[in-house]
Amino acid sequence: MKFIKNHLMFILPLMAILLGVEFYLVFDRTTDTYEKNLTEGYTMLVVTKKPTTLSQFQTLNSHIITSSQIERTNIVSEVVKGVSKSNSEAILKALPYFYNLGLDSYLHTSELEQIKKDLESDKNIKKVETFGSSYNSSYRLFAFIKLTLKVFIVFMALVSLFLIIKQMEIWKYAHKERMQVMEIFGAPLMLRSGVLFRVAFVDAIFATSFVSGIFFYIKFYWASQSGIDIIVENQEELFQVADISILFGSAMLIVIVAVYSVVFSNKGVQE
Repeated sequence: MKFIKNHLMFILPLMAILLGVEFYLVFDRTTDTYEKNLTEGYTMLVVTKKPTTLSQFQTLNSHIITSSQIERTNIVSEVVKGVSKSNSEAILKALPYFYNLGLDSYLHTSELEQIKKDLESDKNIKKVETFGSSYNSSYRLFAFIKLTLKVFIVFMALVSLFLIIKQMEIWKYAHKERMQVMEIFGAPLMLRSGVLFRVAFVDAIFATSFVSGIFFYIKFYWASQSGIDIIVENQEELFQVADISILFGSAMLIVIVAVYSVVFSNKGVQE
């Protein structure tokens, strides 16, 4: 019973860290998709004095990747009802040109303002509308959620790491005599710490397997039953095979940090 408890005291904090890592990977992939959708749905309205091509807009700012002209005849048709044809043609000729510009990524609001300044520096451009208030609102909320998640994961990882180190200290004293004998015979630090690495390595495999199993279940069963649109739409992003390697690599990095922090904190096993 004590044996199981000792290993659980190592596996559970390690799983907490790995869950944080996987949640971050899932969140990062999901938000990338969400940001892509936001980018595709966002356009800036630009009014120019004369026809302007996409390449001309791109010379002003490289973030611009699409340009679509708004048909002026549609605008005039709503304005000139009951007006003679000659007058409507005169109005059409006097109208400026309207363009919707698409961007290459979901940019910070300061970058959005810079694009506006770059465009307005051209004498051909009369007005630029970024729809800043709605963009700022969604961007700030999105940035706040991302920051909150990162802070929470870092905090949880630090607390869990301290618990792992404490458990590693328990294992160190449990194998005190063996490590002491090896030190007396001049065994290098890596060899003396081998017993700790072996125990932690096995637990790292278990922790990685458990976390991977949880996300396999979430992806292939729970997601489709959840009824939550954003999860159903991004089901493929919930877990990927490459995540197993990332999780195991993270687990081994934590093991190495924990072992050496314990070993170097008190070199030489005391009598």
